[in-house]
Amino acid sequence: MSELLLREIIDGLNAGEAPDTVRAKLKTLVGQTDSCTLMSMEQNLIAGGMPVEKLAGLCDLHSQVTRDVLVPLPGAPLPPGHPVDTFRRENTALREVIAKLREADSLDERRQAINELLDIEKHYQRKEHLVFSVLERHGINGPSKVMWAKDDEVRARLKNLRANPESNAEPALTAIEEMIYKEENILLLAALQKFTDTEWAEIWAASPRYGWCLVEPRPGYRPAGVETTAAADGAVHLPTGNLTLQQLTALFSTLPVDITFVDANDRVAFFSEGPQRVFARSKAVIGRAVQNCHPPRSVDTVNRILDDFRTGKQDLAEFWIDFMDRFVHIRYFAVRGESNDYLGCLEVTQDVTAIRRLEGQRRLLQYD
Repeated sequence: MSELLLREIIDGLNAGEAPDTVRAKLKTLVGQTDSCTLMSMEQNLIAGGMPVEKLAGLCDLHSQVTRDVLVPLPGAPLPPGHPVDTFRRENTALREVIAKLREADSLDERRQAINELLDIEKHYQRKEHLVFSVLERHGINGPSKVMWAKDDEVRARLKNLRANPESNAEPALTAIEEMIYKEENILLLAALQKFTDTEWAEIWAASPRYGWCLVEPRPGYRPAGVETTAAADGAVHLPTGNLTLQQLTALFSTLPVDITFVDANDRVAFFSEGPQRVFARSKAVIGRAVQNCHPPRSVDTVNRILDDFRTGKQDLAEFWIDFMDRFVHIRYFAVRGESNDYLGCLEVTQDVTAIRRLEGQRRLLQYD
């Protein structure tokens, strides 16, 4: 199966050719292929100029016509609790909730099932920020961009369904089912072929910060060597004072804002950790191109901000949004050196929900 044939399939679907016709043609010409080969071909198509949006728009039809030719890749059995084992168990739980929603007899039952489906956000965040980032190390980022765009479609459909629980749920449920198929028959199989044991250990260690979707990981998988060790207690000398590494780490964790620093090469260099982070971060993002840490629809805005900062056209960009029942203020600052040379971009995110409610004055000590 060549990129040329895959392009012909996608162009045929785009032109309105019936999926059953394309499927029959594909099965006759190709016979069988595997997920790694399919992902590599999609990567080459995107590298050759095919827009991500075009692949994303035809993604569901594309997966439907390739189902008959995909064959499972061989692999060793996975121990319970392996990241892929957890992803699969979450997908099983999602299928059960989908069935429950389809069979719901009352509005309360529908609302309950919809609320359970919203837990999919944790599943998607682990996939997007952990699995996709490791895929990039192996030279694969095109298919993950397409999949991220489809994740965002699911998010939008679930958001609408939550706001209108009596509306038709099928578009959202079908979109979730299609993504489950793509994960289990393409993404996760390819990842199992390409990722090293060390990379899976890294994903396993970073996963808890994003949480689990509907089910908890099973005990059994615990890779060696992933426990963190305490840093040496050395002094960091700054122009306005000295701090030990322990103090500096605690200081960043105590700040009432979340900060992320992207260096002059657009690579994530640092982020603060704290118990109330607005947006989850994983150590897997360190060294990653910041454009690949955002959904495809946001990349143009990210590049514009960075270009404006780099050229000196702007020094600040700010946004404020409603996010999970919180009002969030997000600011991006150009970071410059003594000679006004561009060093990078600082993102400062703050939950200002409580601040917006303040009135009058408080001039006397009072603990809340």
